[in-house]
Amino acid sequence: MKIAIIVRKETMDKCSGKGCLNAFFKKIDAFENYDENTELVAFTHNGGDLEHKIQKLKDNNVQVIHLSSCIRGKCEDYEELIEKLSKDFKVVGYTHGAAKKISNKNSFLLPIYDNK
Repeated sequence: MKIAIIVRKETMDKCSGKGCLNAFFKKIDAFENYDENTELVAFTHNGGDLEHKIQKLKDNNVQVIHLSSCIRGKCEDYEELIEKLSKDFKVVGYTHGAAKKISNKNSFLLPIYDNK
């Protein structure tokens, strides 16, 4: 399985990405159900040309996008981002820390969105 992590642009200005990457490589938190064959093919932020990034992720056969925990808590257009991404990918609404139940018709115990 190929996955990508999208983080909050403003947070990346001061964050090393350690929490997200640590969770992925240790297979904890949002990544605990992935096996050793899971490939992280992109780690990017939500700024810039998002449509171009989406196309590149599709070209690289990404199946799941994890939105970083910082996006979930601080991004004003979080729901819009989920809606856009879930047209082409399964979207998991966090990377590390506590999972949070959110009120969305497509949400589960872990905030997972799959409109495909």
